[in-house]
Amino acid sequence: MSAIAAPALREPNLIQKLATRPAAMVGLVVLVLAVVLSLLAPWISPYEPAKLAVRDRMQGPSLLHLFGTDDLGRDVLTRVLYSGRTSLMVGFAVVILSSILGVLLGLMAGFFRRLDTPVSRLIDAMMAFPDILLAIALVAALGASANNVVIALGVVYAPRLARVVRASTLVIRELPYVEAARALGVPTHVTLVRHVLRNLTSPLLVQATFIFANAILAEAGLSFLGVGISPDIPTWGTMISVGRQYMEQAPWIMWFPGGAIIVTVLSLQLVGDGLRDFLDPRLAKDV
Repeated sequence: MSAIAAPALREPNLIQKLATRPAAMVGLVVLVLAVVLSLLAPWISPYEPAKLAVRDRMQGPSLLHLFGTDDLGRDVLTRVLYSGRTSLMVGFAVVILSSILGVLLGLMAGFFRRLDTPVSRLIDAMMAFPDILLAIALVAALGASANNVVIALGVVYAPRLARVVRASTLVIRELPYVEAARALGVPTHVTLVRHVLRNLTSPLLVQATFIFANAILAEAGLSFLGVGISPDIPTWGTMISVGRQYMEQAPWIMWFPGGAIIVTVLSLQLVGDGLRDFLDPRLAKDV
């Protein structure tokens, strides 16, 4: 009788791994919920975000207005949902732009020895400025708009990714399979994409979650200071900026957008910590 082979155990995917860590899974669920609610804002919000109702101004939370109304009678819940769309889209766009710039700079500095010194000095010079001050300077030079905020924050956070990519590339380029590819005459761009960039996916994914969280905070800070997105477009930062004038009479105008920022950023941090634990080989042994 032939022996029956035992079925091969399938390696759990990333979601299943995150499920073993309650904090990371809670963060993922909250993040997905925030994204879904923001995307479905036009269909689930009870009012129009810019609809004025001066008679109902600064009413407290009630069954009619769950989050209350602001100084112009606009429904705060509706504006929080619509603001989430703007803030999350800006954060996602910043992650994409900073990843492109950071990967290009990091690969050039880590793979090409001649470019290491000048590119590294450029990265160090950019990181010498505080993030928010550099972002304010760039937005002031480019002009206040959503696109310019994305460009400014993408430039601000690109050096963080570039340093991670450079450090990893310095190690990967000395590995035997990369040296073998060079010896066989494989084109440089093929080597970078196939052998170097593929091995940078894990640290890039972890860094992307942290940049996403920082970008949401930075966008809110710029909007709060009045140098970010146009006040006509609802964002969590502009809602807090308006609400600070009525902090004593109607504190809920600040509470709910501020709470949305805290919950979203905290969920991103929890997901990032969970990804780092599983994707970093040195930490995965202890999980």
